Amino acid sequence: MSLHDDAALVLKAYEGQQELRRAYLDHLAAHPDGMWKSCADGHITASALVVDAERGRVLLTLHRKLRMWLQMGGHCEPGDASLAAAALREATEESGVAGLTLLPGGPARLDRHHTPCAWHLDVQYAALAPAGAVEAISDESLDLRWFPYARVADVADESVVRLVEATREKLGH
Repeated sequence: MSLHDDAALVLKAYEGQQELRRAYLDHLAAHPDGMWKSCADGHITASALVVDAERGRVLLTLHRKLRMWLQMGGHCEPGDASLAAAALREATEESGVAGLTLLPGGPARLDRHHTPCAWHLDVQYAALAPAGAVEAISDESLDLRWFPYARVADVADESVVRLVEATREKLGH
């Protein structure tokens, strides 16, 4: 199955944000290259909010280019077997944490935002870090830091706050 087909299946199964979900599906239907950075009209991206093993904090990256505290994520790559695999790869690469596992049940939410390269139609997952996880700053980051849930709104924008809320719902918090 192609990554494009996997993304369409993931989005068809996603039960939230109906209007935005439809826009993502319409984008994929109109753009055979809609998964890739080369699609100038925008592209599907994958991200994951990393939650600590005790489920009380999230790991955010201070993005090198955007200079904002964000969840880990970015562009899909040809080697990604699925949208979930892309999110897990991005989270692992950008956090340096080995052994991350995505929360079951598919994406936590969707978020469409404009970036310097194009519109990102982000499919946002949540990942649990193993106990004793140690983060390592990647080339794409200026800093990595664990934040208690209550502090995220102090450092990050509304899209990250909404992702934390959706993740906490998935966790039953």
